[in-house]
Amino acid sequence: MKRIVVVGGSIAAVTAAQSLRTEGYDGQVTVLSEEPHPPYSRVPLSKGVLAGRESAESAQLPPPSEDIEFHTGARAARLDMHGRLVTTADGTGIPYDGLVIATGARARRLNSDSDLVLRTLDDASTLTARLTTARSTIVLGGGFLGMEVASTCRALGLEVTVVDLVPPLLRLLGPWLADLAVAAARDLGIRVRVAPDGVDVLDEHRVRCGESVLEADVIVCAAGDVPNTEWLRDSGLALDAGGGLVADACCRVAPGIVAAGDVVSRQGRRTPHWTSAVEQGRTAAASLLHGESARPYRPDPYFWTEQCGLDIKISGELPLTGAPEVLAGSVDDRSALLRWHHDGGTATAVAVNHRLPVIKLKRLGAAAPPPAHAPAPA
Repeated sequence: MKRIVVVGGSIAAVTAAQSLRTEGYDGQVTVLSEEPHPPYSRVPLSKGVLAGRESAESAQLPPPSEDIEFHTGARAARLDMHGRLVTTADGTGIPYDGLVIATGARARRLNSDSDLVLRTLDDASTLTARLTTARSTIVLGGGFLGMEVASTCRALGLEVTVVDLVPPLLRLLGPWLADLAVAAARDLGIRVRVAPDGVDVLDEHRVRCGESVLEADVIVCAAGDVPNTEWLRDSGLALDAGGGLVADACCRVAPGIVAAGDVVSRQGRRTPHWTSAVEQGRTAAASLLHGESARPYRPDPYFWTEQCGLDIKISGELPLTGAPEVLAGSVDDRSALLRWHHDGGTATAVAVNHRLPVIKLKRLGAAAPPPAHAPAPA
């Protein structure tokens, strides 16, 4: 292969491009990023950047090495697999010998393109400006992002209401850990509204939940994401029911084509998290270069979130059922090291406001014997 094209500009794309060099590839590497910015991390956008404690520049990732050709403002519009050609929105055709698809996902919108969301640096800038003159906000969505945005807004002094179809974080974390996080949010004065019948966005200041209408100066939509695969719909590549790009255990989607990051669907589901994006980027690069001899991608689930005074780090599968084994600290003090055991001998370890090196947390989240004593009460 003389030329490899990486489509996307996120951490998965940058990792894949840099991994090509690490794996010894000395041909041309071209990265096509839709955004106008150099590559950056989305992690601080809902925290320090939105709060104004950190600059947008602080979110930037280390730039790709000089032997990687990085193009901003280059949105992929079409893929011709047979002709081995990526066409961008301005009509430019870019040939490739090997292709990495890492186009990620975009924010899901409930109403229209005018919804305020938080996915990109530009989104963060727009939302930050709106919050400076606001006194109240409604956050639609109680996942990691929604609760982080709610926490930041509350820290800025706004009245905050989180609205979701189910209790916040329940689907992600399971009831025990979700209850702990929601209790911390309520203690800060964040209101929670569960709307099992759905939410209608009436305008930029009002939403309907059942028979009630809630109003706020700012409404933020944090209702998940949608994979960026529209440009692939006529390509012949397999997409799942949710639009995710179907990849095998080695992140391959077709001969000479691999994929990584939020766009990827494996075994019928996407895992849009930082760790998955990084590991898939490495696997995709190795698979493209080494074929059948490349090691398969092995999920190493690791998640973290900072919200409402809680620093939560998780190693292992989610969601969690039942009460945990308390390994250290105190649940009442919201500073503890916890572990859940699963069928099959695996476990999930969780550190809540508990300092512990990530490698040690991952060891606790690996196979572990069941506790010899009863778990902590719920």
